[in-house]
Amino acid sequence: MFLGTYAPRLDEKGRIILPAKFADDLADGVVMTRGQERCIYVFSAAEFASMHDRIRQAPVTSRGARDYLRVFLSGAHDETPDKQRRVTIPPALRSYAGLERELAVLGVGDRVEIWDAAAWERYLAEHEDAFADTAGEVVPGIL
Repeated sequence: MFLGTYAPRLDEKGRIILPAKFADDLADGVVMTRGQERCIYVFSAAEFASMHDRIRQAPVTSRGARDYLRVFLSGAHDETPDKQRRVTIPPALRSYAGLERELAVLGVGDRVEIWDAAAWERYLAEHEDAFADTAGEVVPGIL
């Protein structure tokens, strides 16, 4: 399970160093793709394969499913971290997420999210106050 928030920097070649706590789970490969709210989702190769199996169960006759699958998979990029835990974020994904040098890397359970640090701070400021109020509505019985 991926947990926590980290603040790596994007280097001049478009690479980041993945947090050490994530290294073992991502050592065999990662898949990066567009995420909601203009961030980048990072999955382990195994989790991405599992997710793809679930997504492809949607009927091909569903326009919404086709549209989602196209956008989700067309932006996907697979890579294996190097010995320093670095991965290159492709230019198209950097542009999509508006990434500058300062990043926020979040562990959100089954995936990692990469945000531009300023965008993450804005998102958190907008949603933090509602967090306590919505816990019971979003995930009934959790707290």
